[in-house]
Amino acid sequence: MAVESSYYTSTEEVEYVVETYDLVKIYKEGNVKAVDGLNLKIKSGEIYAFIGANGSGKSTTINMITGVLEPTRGEIKIMGMDLKKHRHYLSYFIGVAPQEYSVFMDLTVEENIKYFGTMYGLKKQVLEQRITELLDVLKLSEKRKTMVRNLSGGMKRRVSIACALVHNPKLVFFDEATVGVDPVLKAFFWDYFRSLRDKGITLVITSHVMEEAERADRIGLIRAGKLIEEDTPANLKKKYNAKSVEEVFLLLSGGEFIDS
Repeated sequence: MAVESSYYTSTEEVEYVVETYDLVKIYKEGNVKAVDGLNLKIKSGEIYAFIGANGSGKSTTINMITGVLEPTRGEIKIMGMDLKKHRHYLSYFIGVAPQEYSVFMDLTVEENIKYFGTMYGLKKQVLEQRITELLDVLKLSEKRKTMVRNLSGGMKRRVSIACALVHNPKLVFFDEATVGVDPVLKAFFWDYFRSLRDKGITLVITSHVMEEAERADRIGLIRAGKLIEEDTPANLKKKYNAKSVEEVFLLLSGGEFIDS
């Protein structure tokens, strides 16, 4: 039975929306340990930046948390509930905007959002309202009837975000959401992300761009599938006497920071 998430649950009494315990993912092909004993606690109503170099295990971790991949070992809890036991139910409270476009190129902007809303079982009146709201806030109203394949890269990214948010999820994952977008659009995205957080939505944003971390409430730095540090940007810079989060990451990963 479909669930309209905005009406059925609240994260107000849950301290941590995401918890992982000793999470491990080993790919049998090549015996690669992509995630190695990862312990995460992501708080309700925060922007959490999951930062690391390409190949560090960010996307694999997100795919396990969202139920796309099965962990080799470990436990995942979403809103205090075991993901393995409640995967179907919890899927209605999670939104995902993957790094690769998850939209249909031969459908219009409106048709894409409607498709995803229908998949989540939204009633017609609620769905039409959500489509109008998202088109407006993401500045896509004029492109409502445009085929997605005819949009710019930045607009395609906005459509992907709209599809991830159509069902009013409580927890949203943005995998490399701002990669390849211009500075103006990047600033727009971050303003929008903060507005979602202010409504109580928890956002997890993965990136290999260290400057992204400076905008988040808390940061988890991942290297070779392991969490090497976690705190607010200000606390991390203070702890390591660093000028930027990038400098912190380089220090922790064994890189040499050259003060220019």
